[in-house]
Amino acid sequence: MTASELVDDVHSALNATRVRAVLRPRTEQEVVAALARARAGRLRLTAAGGRHAMGGQQFATDGLLLDTGGLDRVGPVDAERGLVEVGAGVQWPQLVAALARQQAHLPPSRRWGVRQKQTGADRFSIGGSVSVNAHGRGLALPPMASDVESVRVVLPDGRAADLSRDQEPDLFRAVLGGYGLFGVVVSVVLRLAPRRVLQRDVELATTEDLAECVAGRVGAGYLYGDLQPAVDAASPGFLRDGVFSCYRPAQTGGPDEDEGAEAVPGGQLALSRGDWAELLELAHRDKPGAFERYVRHYLATSGQRYWSDTHQLADYEDGYHRRLDALLGGPPASEVIGEVYVPPAELAGFARAAAEDLRERAADVVYGTVRFVEADVDTALPWARRRSACLVLNLHTEHTPEGTARSAAAFQRLIDLALDRGGSYFLTYHRWARPDQLLRAYPELPAVVAHQREVDPHGLLHSDWYREHVLPAVASAP
Repeated sequence: MTASELVDDVHSALNATRVRAVLRPRTEQEVVAALARARAGRLRLTAAGGRHAMGGQQFATDGLLLDTGGLDRVGPVDAERGLVEVGAGVQWPQLVAALARQQAHLPPSRRWGVRQKQTGADRFSIGGSVSVNAHGRGLALPPMASDVESVRVVLPDGRAADLSRDQEPDLFRAVLGGYGLFGVVVSVVLRLAPRRVLQRDVELATTEDLAECVAGRVGAGYLYGDLQPAVDAASPGFLRDGVFSCYRPAQTGGPDEDEGAEAVPGGQLALSRGDWAELLELAHRDKPGAFERYVRHYLATSGQRYWSDTHQLADYEDGYHRRLDALLGGPPASEVIGEVYVPPAELAGFARAAAEDLRERAADVVYGTVRFVEADVDTALPWARRRSACLVLNLHTEHTPEGTARSAAAFQRLIDLALDRGGSYFLTYHRWARPDQLLRAYPELPAVVAHQREVDPHGLLHSDWYREHVLPAVASAP
C-alpha cells in the first residue's frame, strides 16, 4: 500500500486524480479486505489495471485505488473446451506468453490462443478489457464480452461470486462492460480460439465502398481486418482513401509438426518501435508523408503470414507524447481518442460528413482506423446493438482550456453525426459527451443505474466518471 498519490491515465494524461491510497492485492482475500476497509471508512474504491481508460472510470478522488496487477495468475488451459482462467490483473502479453509456455509440447497449430484483444496497445489488463467490453479487428466478431465464459467478482458487500450466463445472469451482464461499478473482478474465464496461420492481404480502398468490400471478404472467409484512412484534412481523400489490410486462413501445405518453422517465417517486414516513433512524429508534422510511408509499408507486407493470436499484438510507448512535446514545442499535449459506430450502410455518408466538419473546425487528426463489429447480446449496456462500422479517431489535444474545449466540441459533433444515423459511441475514451447524447446512445442507462443502486446502495464503487458524468445525465432524464 502507498499513501496519498496522484494518479492518471496512461494515454491522454487528462485525468490526474488524488487518491487516498493505492492498494495492491495479490489474492481474493486481500480484495475482500480492501472492500471491507472502504466500507468501514466510508470511502469509495475503484479498480485499475493498465490505466488506459481515458474518462476517469478507474479513479475516485480521495478514494482507494485497487491496483489489480498482483492478481496475475494464469490457470491451466482446458484443452477440451478451449477455456482458461486468468487473473484480472494479467495483461495481454503475459497471457499470450503463458498460453505459449503451457502448450509448448503441442504443434503450433494445435494450440489455443486468444480470439481477440484491443489493438493499438497491449498492456491492458484482462479485467479492464472485460470491464469496458473492448473489441479488436475481427471482421465478424461481437465485442469481447462474447469471449467471456464466466467471471469471479467480489461484490460491494464482500461476497465473492462466480457469474455466468447461467449463474446470476443479470449480474453477469452488468459486470461485463460495467466499468467496475458492480464489483471488483478477480478473475475471468476466457473462451479461446484455435491458433491458425493467417495470410495478410493488403489493398487500397475507400470508406465509400468499404462496407461492401468487407461483406465480400467475410463471405470469402476472411477473419480480421481494418482500414487506416488518410488523416490530412487538406487532402481530398481525408477520411476516404485508405489502406485496407485483411487476414484469411492460409493453406500451410505441410504437417502440423512443420508449421512452426515453415508456415510463419522469420524475418518478415515489420515496423520497429523506432519506425513507429518516426511515423508518429510525421503524423504531427507531415501528414501526407506519414500516410505515404505507412501505405508503402503495408502494401509491401501483403502476402505475409502471421499467427492468429500474435498478429493482434502491438507495441505502445508509454508517455510517448512527452518526447513529441519536446520535438514539437508548444504546450503539453496528447492524442485523445474517440470511437463512434454507425450501421455499415451509413459509413460512407458518415465519413463524408465527419471529414467536412473536422475540416471546418481545423481539428488535428493524427490517426484513424475503421473496423467492424457484430451486435453485442451479452451486456446490460451495449455499445453495439447491431452490426456496426467503427470509426476511431485520435485528435491532437493541447492541455489548455482552449485545446480541450476544441477537442470536446469536435467529439460532440462526431457523436451527433453518428446518433443521427442510428449509431452510438464508446464510453471509455473521454467524458465530453453531453447528457442528452449519453442517454440517446445508451437508453438502458437509467435501468443500469437503478440496478447499480441495488447492488451498491452506499455508492462504494462510484468512480469520478460515474458520479460526475453518468449520474447527473440520468438525473436530467425526463
